[in-house]
Amino acid sequence: MPRSRAKAPEPKVDALRQVACLNAHPERVTDPLFAASDFFDSRDLVQVKYEMVRRVRTDGLTVAKSASAFGFSRPSFYQAQASLQREGLLGLLPKKRGPRRAHKLGAEALSFLREQLSREPSLSSADLAVRLGKDLRLQVHPRSIERALARAEKNDVDPGDRGERRCLGYWLRGVASPGARGRAQQRHSRWTARPARPRCRGLDGAPLAVP
Repeated sequence: MPRSRAKAPEPKVDALRQVACLNAHPERVTDPLFAASDFFDSRDLVQVKYEMVRRVRTDGLTVAKSASAFGFSRPSFYQAQASLQREGLLGLLPKKRGPRRAHKLGAEALSFLREQLSREPSLSSADLAVRLGKDLRLQVHPRSIERALARAEKNDVDPGDRGERRCLGYWLRGVASPGARGRAQQRHSRWTARPARPRCRGLDGAPLAVP
């Protein structure tokens, strides 16, 4: 049987793939421009997104029709439009992916969150996220707020104070009801109001002076 010839590599496809700009579903692009001219390449993700937005802004196509013709959802259209208005063509390039750490929650943000919780212990992480966005212009997911607060409190709490760490966990995770959150906060207040326990004691049980 004759061997089938392997397809020659296409430099453009390789280049698009290397910068994560290769459209994973070029077959979904049904806009007439991409079918009528070789200049329009449905494999080029940046070009596809740009034309999707342009068709609405300059040609008067509806968002729903344009998104469908280019193989995207309406939320994806609005995201592409906002990125294009904010950053130009660079905004249509895929963002680099990496570990999502709470890098936005610096000392100022954590201090703000603690202040809000001290005033209103019943606030949920979703409420805190809204206040962060409104007061500090930070867009942070509620779960990230919970993790950041948990880490901060864990670093501040004496490792021996298991009860305090446990009630903090209930409080930060958002327990079943506001009443339970209030009880957890009361427990937390009682624990934090205790005087510091001496770490070193003599044979008679008396605390030793730490130099």
